[in-house]
Amino acid sequence: MEPHPLAIVSAMHEELRALVPALVDAQQHTLAGRRFFVGSMHGHAVVLALSGIGKVSAATTATLLINEFNARALVFTGVAGGLGAGVRVGDVVVARQLLQHDMDASPLFPRYEVPLTGRARFDADAGLSNALATSALRCMARAAELLGEAHMIDFGIDSPLVHEGLVVSGDRFVSTAAESRVLAEALPDALAVEMEGAALAQVCADFHRPFAVLRTVSDRADDSAHADFTRFMTEVASVYTRVIVQDWLHTNAARAVA
Repeated sequence: MEPHPLAIVSAMHEELRALVPALVDAQQHTLAGRRFFVGSMHGHAVVLALSGIGKVSAATTATLLINEFNARALVFTGVAGGLGAGVRVGDVVVARQLLQHDMDASPLFPRYEVPLTGRARFDADAGLSNALATSALRCMARAAELLGEAHMIDFGIDSPLVHEGLVVSGDRFVSTAAESRVLAEALPDALAVEMEGAALAQVCADFHRPFAVLRTVSDRADDSAHADFTRFMTEVASVYTRVIVQDWLHTNAARAVA
């Protein structure tokens, strides 16, 4: 087993609950009001973390995982609102780049650029993202089996896809068509919007740690974004997270970041 763990981070309880039962010899730790579960999955040392919602929560959790647990790579799982054309409810997005859509220190710095870094976009680790995308494709091929046809019909999921590209983060829940339209016009290559990924990306860049972000599309970031959100988390997103993460670990793809 590797001496330094892989960190898998979730913003909400529903997803963490989907992964904890698979952890072998789990030990719980509490730091800065956050719960961390250390153990192993499929022969890999793993630490599961509940970050809480928002960029500051994600940044604090990422820093703790690196400094206190010496995590060798971080994977953030969760839900997101779809922005890109063809990104539908029930699809999965694997981030290739992350950007903070609410970062604007202009005119001192260009819009979206993180001050004093010279960059607005943070690249996810290619090997890690490739491996997760491969596992996600296997999961999507089994979606009807994993979710059940009744659930797929209930949530309007049909032939779910895996998308790869830009994911944007900000400290607000985008829940109106007007907000979504403004974001899509300003960042036309953005596939999805969420509240944590770009903050984790910035911390990982500071510490030179590989990271990846895996998101299930729960809504189209519009006026229906609140509908059945908790049920979707429990019955769809948490299932995807459990199956994709376990497939990734089981196929030894995680060793690409050893």
